[in-house]
Amino acid sequence: MPERGYVAIVTGSTSGIGLGIAEALAGEGMDIVLNGFGDPGGIERLRSRLATTYGVRAAYSAADMSKPDDVRGMVKTATKELGRVDVLVNNAGIQHTASVQDFPADRWDAIIAINLSAAFHATAAVLPQMIERNWGRIVNVASVHGLVASAQKAAYVAAKHGIIGLTKVVALETARSGITCNAICPGWVLTPLVQKQIDALAERERIDGSEAQARLLGEKQPSLDFATPAQIGALTAFLCSDDAAQIRGAALPVDGAWLAQ
Repeated sequence: MPERGYVAIVTGSTSGIGLGIAEALAGEGMDIVLNGFGDPGGIERLRSRLATTYGVRAAYSAADMSKPDDVRGMVKTATKELGRVDVLVNNAGIQHTASVQDFPADRWDAIIAINLSAAFHATAAVLPQMIERNWGRIVNVASVHGLVASAQKAAYVAAKHGIIGLTKVVALETARSGITCNAICPGWVLTPLVQKQIDALAERERIDGSEAQARLLGEKQPSLDFATPAQIGALTAFLCSDDAAQIRGAALPVDGAWLAQ
């Protein structure tokens, strides 16, 4: 594992998978830059808790991942305030479900911007200093939907397939350096984003939440159990270690055998 004092940016890290990743990296002694939306007081309590619990520096960036200048500015500000950026985790994401012919154009644009373009802009902004130091870790949180599709999720599936492609290109371009780039492909992880889908299914089918949850898992995830943000965090921490130095351009499923079917 890199020495204490390395700096990690984790986008979309005020809750869910991103927070699980931030916790795991802070637990390894990395300074953390949080990013995401939420109640300012709650975010400050979260930032303070990470710093106190793990004895690291913790900062917060309110950068809007739908705006390229904000994304690149986040990297610049983090570098100025914390001295460097060694690890970039592109995790921020949003979702909308509708058939292609009914998919609102503004939702398509927002999902592509936040789920895909933001990762490109952040990666492009951070690579020069990683190249200069000949060390860096870029972890893109994709999805099983980066490898297979589901109906009603055109923008999300397109963006996540794009993330896998971006991951491979960055891995090739940095293949002879100390920089690695990989993607993690979770299946169902119980996060606020997924909870909204469970609630929507329950309302649409007029069933209770537990039945909706079981139906959601049973449709795709043979383990019939959710992955956890902590598990995704642990895999991210491993990908940042020296033991993972030759894992490059990989798309690693954490999906309860979803893709084994």
